[in-house]
Amino acid sequence: MKRTLAAAFGLLSCLILAACGGSDNVTVLRMAHTLDTGHTVHRAMVHMNERLQEYSGGQMRIDLYPGGQLGNERELIELLQIGSLAMTKVSASPLEGFVPAMQVFNVPYVFESKAHYQRVLDSEIGKQLLDAPLPVRLKGLGYYDAGSRSFYTVKRPVHTPADLDGLKIRVQESQTALRMVSALGGAPTPIAWGELYTALQQGVVDGAENNPPSFYLSGHYEICRYYTLDEHTAVPDLLLIGTVAWDGLNDEQQVWLQRAVDDSVAYQRELWETDSNAALAAVEKAGVEIIRPDKSAFQDQVREMQASYKGTEVGQLIDQIAAMGGQ
Repeated sequence: MKRTLAAAFGLLSCLILAACGGSDNVTVLRMAHTLDTGHTVHRAMVHMNERLQEYSGGQMRIDLYPGGQLGNERELIELLQIGSLAMTKVSASPLEGFVPAMQVFNVPYVFESKAHYQRVLDSEIGKQLLDAPLPVRLKGLGYYDAGSRSFYTVKRPVHTPADLDGLKIRVQESQTALRMVSALGGAPTPIAWGELYTALQQGVVDGAENNPPSFYLSGHYEICRYYTLDEHTAVPDLLLIGTVAWDGLNDEQQVWLQRAVDDSVAYQRELWETDSNAALAAVEKAGVEIIRPDKSAFQDQVREMQASYKGTEVGQLIDQIAAMGGQ
């Protein structure tokens, strides 16, 4: 039995940190995500791989598996935990099922501006949240910008929360996202990202919510003709590595990887604003009606939900984040 377990562990280790090509002695990190190859996140990962090879003098590289080839976000997280995959990018939304503190990103209107959001991610609060997954065998390496999430719908334009009444809205696998859509009057429906296009097409849901590049690159704008920029949440993408993979690297390799990650985060932030504006222009040109509502009506609708976190860990985080606003 011990020999069998050792062989199984050895196989998993080879999948993650295999030295390729015998004498080449290259450490390969397998990394998967669910996004299109045109997305800023994927392009930032390509940049990360280039920088990692440069920093390591060719001793390390990252093999990328985009477009959900290896599973949805929850499945990718689980692959990291058991050591069958080294790295992934996931939204903070499904991660809250593993790390309750991540709920804070799904509480609507926690951030007062884009500058406030970036300031928090770069602060000690942001660093603490990156380390929060360690007890579940995950380590956060950095945040990718995912902008703000807004509603898009197939048939009914949304100008106020009342317009969401009775609409089935796709959400990520997040109890907080479920609460948020319910508080705004919609009927939240969890559906995997890869299944959403068909669900919209077939009327399984009446709409969804996401940032402009994801709305555009997914092709959802072909079905959903209304996009309401209520910007209810700013949910970052987290770059994760499994602790099995991280602990398998020596100190020098960890430094190389973290430097490459930091470079890719800065690169992705530069790309994001340009790509987000371009996505909005593209969907509008395709005939989507862009609605810029009075956000105060949406903010008022969720005040009770925000207040419900008082006295909890998430409530403390909300207060700490609020204290960093207005700077």
